[in-house]
Amino acid sequence: MNKKEVLELKRRFKKETCTFTRLCGCYVDGEKNKVTDLRETFLNLEDEEFYKYLEIAKKTLSGTLGNNLLQLDFPLEEEGTGGRQRFLMGLRDSKLKNDDLLERFYEMVIENYEYAGHYLILIFHDAYDVMTKTSDNNKLDESEEVFEYLLCAVCPVQLSKPGLGYREDENRIGPRIRDWVVSVPDSGFLFPAFNDRSTDIHSLLFYTRDAKAPHTEFMEGGLGCASKRTATEQKNTFHSIIKNACGEDSKEADAILMKVQENLNEMVEDHEAVSEENGEPLMLSKDAVTKLMTDSGVPEEKLPRIEQAYEEEFAAEPPAAEYLIDEKALEANEKMKQEQELKQQVEVLQQQLEEQRLLHGDEEESSTVKTYDVILRVKPEKVNQIKSEMLGGKKCLVIPMEEDEHINVNGVNTSV
Repeated sequence: MNKKEVLELKRRFKKETCTFTRLCGCYVDGEKNKVTDLRETFLNLEDEEFYKYLEIAKKTLSGTLGNNLLQLDFPLEEEGTGGRQRFLMGLRDSKLKNDDLLERFYEMVIENYEYAGHYLILIFHDAYDVMTKTSDNNKLDESEEVFEYLLCAVCPVQLSKPGLGYREDENRIGPRIRDWVVSVPDSGFLFPAFNDRSTDIHSLLFYTRDAKAPHTEFMEGGLGCASKRTATEQKNTFHSIIKNACGEDSKEADAILMKVQENLNEMVEDHEAVSEENGEPLMLSKDAVTKLMTDSGVPEEKLPRIEQAYEEEFAAEPPAAEYLIDEKALEANEKMKQEQELKQQVEVLQQQLEEQRLLHGDEEESSTVKTYDVILRVKPEKVNQIKSEMLGGKKCLVIPMEEDEHINVNGVNTSV
């Protein structure tokens, strides 16, 4: 699925356009026991509940494709009898009205979802009448197909924070009653996938709130799909490969990694400039990594270790180059460069000012004259000879002069 297809579904999650037919759920405690369940006709919900559940549905399709949203494919064996894909197809076709299938689904999640705490399993059923679109994206008033799907969200349920509040029954301020509150989804999925604006029963779209630690056990054990690493996981793995190869010198490793990031960013920008029409991402092959490391100044003796580690980690599927870029690190590095450049410019200006001061000392003195009425500049040996005397009722400075000594007053040579 691409971004437009995800947004097309999300735009419908509004009061006036929502067509969810049914909502079911199961509340699970910290011991993996089913506490209670719910079965509701979605459009009959009270407004307060309606909007809260709608927000959860939106969150399950939020985030970045390739990072928070991962398309997972079913292996062939899961599409046969007894497979998870076949089971989800039956659950979808039942429109969530088959209690036995719902119980089996809850058990499947509980057995394969690792979470130390309470959580709520929610599953929505919807049938979207997909409108035909022309080449210029204008909608035609006719249906292309009906996209019938399930949207599942697994939401942690946590105690509200302790605090003080007004206890009306006792007419006093006291400890607030702590409730179990449903949080935003931690994981979820959309089945089937909505690829090319059409039903793709061979895939699903998996959601994870935490891109650093997605629930791979749920992808594999619960949904029967081969797990995928998020963009964040791929980026962290790639950075670790470089740092580990560069040894214990952390400064050198950081400098090399930043150079790699800069060159990688340039590669992506160049690729996007020439492939703007098809929008295909740049996949980073092993050969491309070798060239990238060489261009970034990685010592030749460290290349084999990087190449080997990269092949071991990404042999199954090369990552998209854009996933390996740390945007925040690049921005911080660019800011640091600008600050260093500004500092150098200030130092150059200060040096130029100092040179000007030395070259035009007389001019500075003349400007100083404007501040003081009398300025003396004498040889060091004359300083101790200067005296102050009263002459004609006025205070005067007396400087003894020898016959062969000369005087310069305001740049004019004067004889005594």
